[in-house]
Parts: sequence; structure tokens; C-alpha cells
Amino acid sequence: MTQADTTQAGTPAGRPAMMPADTPAVPVTLVTTASWTEAEAGLEQAQRRFAQALGFTPKAGSLALLPGPDGTLARVLYGLGDPEAPTYDRLLVGKLLGLLPEGIFRLENAPDPAEAALAWLMGSYRFGRYRSGGGTKARLAATAGIDATEVERIAAAVALGRDLVNTPANDLGPAEIEAAARGLAERHGAAISVVQGDALASNFPLIHAVGVASPRAPRLIDLTWGPADAPRVTLVGKGVAFDTGGLDIKPSSAMLLMKKDMGGAAAALAAADMVMGAGLRLRLRVLIPAVENAVSGNAFRPGDVLPSRAGLSIEIGNTDAEGRLILADALTLADADGPELILDYSTLTGAARVALGPDLPAFFTEDEALAEAVAQAGRTAIDPIWRMPLHAPYASLLDSKVADLNNVSGGPFAGAITAALFLRRFAPKTKAHGHFDLYGWNPSTKPGRPEGGEVQTARLTYALLKARYGG
Repeated sequence: MTQADTTQAGTPAGRPAMMPADTPAVPVTLVTTASWTEAEAGLEQAQRRFAQALGFTPKAGSLALLPGPDGTLARVLYGLGDPEAPTYDRLLVGKLLGLLPEGIFRLENAPDPAEAALAWLMGSYRFGRYRSGGGTKARLAATAGIDATEVERIAAAVALGRDLVNTPANDLGPAEIEAAARGLAERHGAAISVVQGDALASNFPLIHAVGVASPRAPRLIDLTWGPADAPRVTLVGKGVAFDTGGLDIKPSSAMLLMKKDMGGAAAALAAADMVMGAGLRLRLRVLIPAVENAVSGNAFRPGDVLPSRAGLSIEIGNTDAEGRLILADALTLADADGPELILDYSTLTGAARVALGPDLPAFFTEDEALAEAVAQAGRTAIDPIWRMPLHAPYASLLDSKVADLNNVSGGPFAGAITAALFLRRFAPKTKAHGHFDLYGWNPSTKPGRPEGGEVQTARLTYALLKARYGG
């Protein structure tokens, strides 16, 4: 699979990078409402007058290109606004790429230099697999003193995950998701095994049932990395390469973005890339059930009763609630290993989007310490989530008259909660289990977040595990 062109000029394909810190570059002075007075006083007199003539202020997104004595670009002023304002955007530097001319630039006076550099690199992402051009010609020189390798590693992992989500389903099916996981395994020295096709039927019957209708064989991808005696952490990502809805088929309008229904797998792989690249001391496991939910004569049906790896029987109330089925078998495998922590990622419910919109993934856990740590990691990484309740009484909405439980509640209420409660049934031993219900897509371009596929919660996960396991 060809990677998208997410790079600046002169960098390896697919690996966003900065120029060395000693590269000659035009300074970009970042100013807030609090720092502007001092920054203005530090300008050369001619530049100060030029900025005044332009009417430059430090409001968010304001820009001034200041010439030198010879008329060439000598300095850029860029406003960040008020860091204390509720609407302050810590990734605002990511908007600069569309405002600057060709050249090499260096960020100065950033409240957090590493954060600003990451915003720039994430904002430089372009998905160029199917069309040429459109990339930025502005390049960034590293700021002295930041860990440029760390920043580049995070940006590259984000680009990898975005590429996967943005690739249409005709070029990204279960086999290509596996290929992406194998590529990561090879790069980081991880082990990987795959159970595929009819071999799933006995041990992973739900994954098999969901994926069997597609000519592209379903599979369970199992990647492990790190010392065997290190703390064990397992990431589980929903890898539905395309979701027709199955026999409960979606309307065409609801199918248009279903290439992103493997966004949970992309987030898990992106987070794993960051963790392995940083060498954190943990035993990492990544489980990805990869399927296509298609329609054919052997598709699973509404009303079917399916076995699961956990031994629970599942009545199918709706074939379009397939993600929780494949995650159930993967979570059962994860739970049996007794990890310290399980995190699962999925584009699971429209109910979560109705409640929180596209920017805020819903997060569910019974573990109060984990909930606090995840919230803090989200703030640190500028990768926000919102905790939703695992309201236990709603579990009765999943009761079935013919099986141990139904895969849907059958009603209009609490859809994200009942989905999370369904998943919780399949990891009963692991107290520290967190479930992310994410959108996996930026509906419009925002600073550092171009329109298109997004690996929500991947940077949060890395910040969480880095805080816990060092590196």
C-alpha cells in the first residue's frame, strides 16, 4: 500500500520532519495578548512601524509578514490570542501552513515549543495518494532545545493512522489493515500472528459471522511487543474496513463515510507506533478484528443467535451493530491474558455523536483512577474526550428472550451506553478497562486537524502510557 504524501520537501515519504535547528530560517514570532507588548518592543524600529501600519494585533490567527531592509521577508508575526480564553486553540500554529509563502521558518516565543512544532507538522498533513500537488512549500526548522525526534515520531504516527482512515475501501480491506500492522511489527521488532477466514469459526465465531459474507476474508490480527515481564497493556481496535450495515442495510447517505469504520483500528495502530517508537517499558498487545460487513447469501441475519468466544449467546437485533460483535471476541481474548489495562477504540455509535459531536469521543470506564488519568492525558496531548456513564441498570435493555443477550437495545435511548455495557460483558476480569467511542473524522479543517480521517485518542493513549511507564 502506497503511503500518502504527508511530508515537507526533502523528507522521506510518509514521515513528517523538521529541518535541523541550525538551519537558516525566517523567524516566526508567536504572540499572545500577554506577550505582545514585550515582543513588539523587541522588533526593529522599521518592522515595528510596518506592523503598526498593517494594524497587527495578537488576536488568534492574525498574521503580519515583515520585510527586511532589502525587501525580502525578514520576520513573521502570528497571533495566538488569549491563552486564558475558553476558546483558545493550542494547535493554532497548525493553521500557519496555509498562510506562509515558500521558505524555511523557525517558531519563536511559543508558550510550548514542542507543542507548537507538533501542531505545525500535524497541520502539514496531506492525503496525496490519488492526486498530486496541494502540499505546503513552507518548511519548519526545529526549535533548539525540543526533542525533535519525539515530535516527529508522534506526527508520523498520526499521519500513518490518517492515511489508513482516508484510504477508500476498494484499496483498504482486512488484508491491507493486516499489512499495515505487519509493517509496524517489522519496523519495531514486534511479533504478529493472524487467524483468518474459516479458521475463525471455532474460536472467534462473532468475527467470523460478521466477515464471512465478504469475499475479503475476515481476520484477527494479534501484535505483541516488549519484554515479557513488563506491565501488560492491550489495545483493541475495531477494524471494519467498510460497513454496508449488512442485511439491515444502511441508506446510501449513511454509507458515504463508512470507509472510516476502521478508525478504531487506525487509532490503536497509531498509538502503538508512538509507544513502540518511544521504547516505553511495557508489554504491549494490539488486537484488531478486521472485517468487511457485506451483504450476500451467507450474511448473518436479524434474529440469528450467534455463539461468542466468551460462551455467551448473542441474539442479533440489528446487523448494523456489527462492531460490538467483533470487539466482543477480541476483548474476550484480551481479558484472558490478565493485562493491567485494556483500552478499546471504535467508531461505534451514532448516539455518541449526537451527544458529543464529532470532536469529542465518548469515554466509558468503571475505574475512577483510570478515568482521571485519561482525562489528564487528553488535556496534556490536546486530544480531548468526555466521560459518559456506564449506567448499570441500562444493561437490562440488552435482555433477550432467546439468548444470553441481544446486540442492541431495540429502542431509541442510551445507545452509546448500552453499546459500552455490551462490551463490558466481555472483559469482566480487567478492572482497568476503558472504551472509546470515537468519530474518526474531521468534518472540516481546523488548525493541525485537516479535513478527513483522524486518529482520535491515539495521542491521548501515548500520553497516558508514557506517564505510567516512562520513556
